[in-house]
Amino acid sequence: MNKTTLDEILSRLQQMQLELEEEIDRLLQEKRQQFHYTLKQGKVRFEQGFKALQRRQRIGLWRYLRNAKLAHILSAPIIYSVIFPLVLLDLMITIYQQSCFRIYGIPLVRRADYMRVDRLQLSYLNAIEKINCLYCSYGNGLIEYCREISARTEQYWCPIKHAQRTPDPHKRMEQFADFGDAESYKKRLVELRKSWDELKKEGGV
Repeated sequence: MNKTTLDEILSRLQQMQLELEEEIDRLLQEKRQQFHYTLKQGKVRFEQGFKALQRRQRIGLWRYLRNAKLAHILSAPIIYSVIFPLVLLDLMITIYQQSCFRIYGIPLVRRADYMRVDRLQLSYLNAIEKINCLYCSYGNGLIEYCREISARTEQYWCPIKHAQRTPDPHKRMEQFADFGDAESYKKRLVELRKSWDELKKEGGV
């Protein structure tokens, strides 16, 4: 496969990604109507009376614990112990980008874009389920946040594709120089250190 063919495929993929995003937005609008909520300034607003209906579907704490598997209860401390390295990672990666990205001229990654706590507004969840959801939301949102910071760092310092593709490379990888192409690397390194226009349009500065 030559570079022209690859570029054409990548262009089609980008167009398909845009179409996918549009379709997801359309489906989300349908789901909001189906489940009687709207988003106002990023906050969920349920229609009057719908939260009461949700509360009637909630499983009480005692019943929830009584029906829980013993293995789940015993493994809970192990799961929640990961909060300590996660918080440390959150702190260190934020300090890193707030200092180094400003030095390098890389647009900052907005942490708030990756942190969602909207599941707490679901009245059919009991207190334990809400805590679990909050923990999962934080952990996964943090990893997405860290991944984008790492991707922008790689674009600035080492924009070279790997000889063997990883299972799920970040989206910036496709712009990188081919493995073994020294001439392209030198050119792409200069270009990609200035290639933040799409982020500036999104306000990611």
